[in-house]
Amino acid sequence: MENLIFCLNATMPIFITMVLGWVFRQIGLMDDQFVTKLNKFVFTAALPCMLFEDMAEADFTGLWNGRFVAFCVTVTLLGVLGAVVMSLLVKDRTIRGEFTQAAFRSNTAILGIAFIQNIYGSSGIAPLMLICSVPFYNVFAVLVLSFMKPNREKLGKDLMAQTLKGIVTNPIILGVAVGLVWSLLSLPRPEILMKSVHNLGVLATPLGLMAMGASFQGSKALAKIRPALGCTLIRLVGISAAALPLAAMLGFRDQQLVAILVMTGSSSAVSCFIMAKNMGHEGVLTSSVVMMTTLGSAFTLTAWLYVLRMAGLV
Repeated sequence: MENLIFCLNATMPIFITMVLGWVFRQIGLMDDQFVTKLNKFVFTAALPCMLFEDMAEADFTGLWNGRFVAFCVTVTLLGVLGAVVMSLLVKDRTIRGEFTQAAFRSNTAILGIAFIQNIYGSSGIAPLMLICSVPFYNVFAVLVLSFMKPNREKLGKDLMAQTLKGIVTNPIILGVAVGLVWSLLSLPRPEILMKSVHNLGVLATPLGLMAMGASFQGSKALAKIRPALGCTLIRLVGISAAALPLAAMLGFRDQQLVAILVMTGSSSAVSCFIMAKNMGHEGVLTSSVVMMTTLGSAFTLTAWLYVLRMAGLV
């Protein structure tokens, strides 16, 4: 019950902030033009700053664990491939990119450290888990959303060059890359710079959530309920069911196993919607999956943790 209450405290504010966006839209505080600009602001400014801060402040050398990193990277890659394969079962080709991204990309940055701190009293291995997942999630999200774009032309030299340029100049990729280089080179982090970056980055989650809620369209969401449910099942249950037994067999325990649980079984990342919307996708399926996984993860994470504890693994 204690873990369930913790999970609800972590996930319900996220859901409520999305609902507030919908309410603000209904009472006229937000309109289409405002929501479009809000999405663009989060995508091009706030989210890259948040990712830069996460990467720049991570201690790569102090936390390094080769086996853990290799396992997390492998699980991430297999999760992406599995999501792509499962998306082929979706009849509507225009939402396959959204389905894939929402299925493999978890909310590790927001829930990961808090979840591990609640159980063990310190963040421990969580920053290393973020290093393993955040860069790969963002790179593969850009690739998936670029190559599985609705109404995309046949792949030729011009389109390939345009797509690659879009990937290289993507604000999310740039934020991760610059932060990664900053950390690896141990460049100075002046307080004025980092506080300014933080002030921008901290806006990404609440503004992105409200934009998502304001963009939510009930009738369109109901029309996509089957793929949304399938995607939710993969995100909260499918990847974890494959990864956790393998992790236990390989000897991962306690904080490492909980970090793997968070990476494979937490809700779809809020940034899924922001990226989908800004890269030519409708975003309806993504917003539905984020809402459903956010609510569902409080119960599924608790259930997974209960199973791991009963097995004596954490």
